[in-house]
Amino acid sequence: MRLEPLTQAHAEPLIAAASDGELWNTQVTIIPSRAGMKDYIEFALDGLARGRELPFVIVRRDWSASGSLARDEVVGTTRFYEIRPQDRAAAIGYTWLAKSAQRTLVNTESKLLLLTHAFEHWRCNRVELITDVLNEQSRAAILRLGAKQEGILRKHLILPSGRVRDSVIFSILDDEWPEVKERLQNRLRQT
Repeated sequence: MRLEPLTQAHAEPLIAAASDGELWNTQVTIIPSRAGMKDYIEFALDGLARGRELPFVIVRRDWSASGSLARDEVVGTTRFYEIRPQDRAAAIGYTWLAKSAQRTLVNTESKLLLLTHAFEHWRCNRVELITDVLNEQSRAAILRLGAKQEGILRKHLILPSGRVRDSVIFSILDDEWPEVKERLQNRLRQT
C-alpha cells in the first residue's frame, strides 16, 4: 500500500473505487458519484494550493500467487486538512475506501504513514480525526488506532443532503504517538 499525491488524473480510478459498493449512497460521509468527482478533487487541490490540505489517493498493491506484483489499484482517498503549522496540529480525514478495501489493513497502513509524517516530520503536538456521530464503523476504526474521543461537536456541519450533522472529535497527542505507532505496527506484523 502507498499514498500518492491526488491529481485530477485520479478521477476515473476514484470513480471505480467509489463504485465498489456504490459508496456515494452512504448517509454518513461525503463520497462523490461520477458526476461530482472532478469537483471533489478540485476542492482538495484548492486546499493544497492554499497550504491547508495535503490530499492523497490510497493505492493497494495486489500480488499474484507467485509473489510478483500483479497491479496497483486506487482504492480510496485520504488527506491532511486544517493544517495549522503555528499550532503544530493537523486533522486527518476525508478518508474513504472501496468496499473491498474496508476492514482490511489498508486503513491501518495508511494511517500509520500519515501519523508518522505528522508526528515525526512535522513534529505535530496533536492530530485530530473527526467523523459523523452516526458513522459507527469509522468511530470504531478511529478508536482501534488508539485515538481518544474528546467530545461531540453539535450541529457541526450541514451535509449536501441537508442533514445537520453532529461530529465526534478524536485526537492523538505527541506523547501518545509512540504507543499508537507500536500498536499499528503490531497490527501490520500480525498478518
